[in-house]
Amino acid sequence: MAATASTSAASCLLLALALLAAAAPSPASAAEKETRFRVYWHDVVSGGPNVSTVAQVAEAPSSNASATGFGAVYVIDDPLTEGPNLSSSRLVGRAQGVYVSAGKDSLSLLMAMNFVFVDGAYNGSSIAVVGANPAERKVREMPVVGGTGAFRFARGYCQARTHWFDAKTGDATVEYSVHIRHD
Repeated sequence: MAATASTSAASCLLLALALLAAAAPSPASAAEKETRFRVYWHDVVSGGPNVSTVAQVAEAPSSNASATGFGAVYVIDDPLTEGPNLSSSRLVGRAQGVYVSAGKDSLSLLMAMNFVFVDGAYNGSSIAVVGANPAERKVREMPVVGGTGAFRFARGYCQARTHWFDAKTGDATVEYSVHIRHD
């Protein structure tokens, strides 16, 4: 009986160790790449229907009375460029998605967008950015949760820094520094 209990305990210990080993994160594979790049995101609110890259599609009854626009929903198709000047910098992609004014007491946006690359080394690829953007902070960090093409299985983060903002029109240029790991 003692031998059976000892064998059973040893079997349980081996099974537990095997499960722990299987559940442990594996080190990054040699094929995994790390990519860092910077793009400039241009949110053009002014300019009318043929120029604007932002459309407000919904709002809460209290959005206009709120200092933060709480409850407003916007759809974007914003240019992504290599440099901060929209008219003279090379277009490398589009930021397509939505942002929602989600902060009731402070300007915080929920961002859900894809950076879709249309030129350069990443042409035809994309990354997905989803997360909180507390816009009043100097540097905001948001997660990169996926990607396609060259960025398949992407994960990482991006840091957003407002480069320029026009309070009258709502137009903005934001620098996005992207840090990702991918296949």
